[in-house]
Amino acid sequence: MDERDQRNDQSNDQETPGESAGWKSGLAKALLGLAASIVLTLASFWAAGTHQVWGPGVPVLLAALAIGQMGVHLVFFLHISSGPEGTNTILALAFGVFVVALVVFGSLIIMANLNAGMVSMDGLMRMQR
Repeated sequence: MDERDQRNDQSNDQETPGESAGWKSGLAKALLGLAASIVLTLASFWAAGTHQVWGPGVPVLLAALAIGQMGVHLVFFLHISSGPEGTNTILALAFGVFVVALVVFGSLIIMANLNAGMVSMDGLMRMQR
């Protein structure tokens, strides 16, 4: 066997980007993701309804659980990985997150500015007299 045949045999052993290893491993991965999602969701409901967590720490705990939930969804359901085709997917995801954050935070800034510039109801009633 020459070097070219060895490379061809090695490339046939590896999984190509469009193919999956098998339906059993795909199902196992999906069920693991589902289980992790359920655990994180139940933990969020527990954290929001219990008095065992320090009051001001509840939003921080909920944010951490939400970030974990997003990570589970990205890895197990959207199949974001560090593989060769994952680079473009990660860049597209990062751009989408940037655009959404820009719209959300821009809207919040605009609403806060409009709220600061509005006349209060008492001031409006005084102006009508």
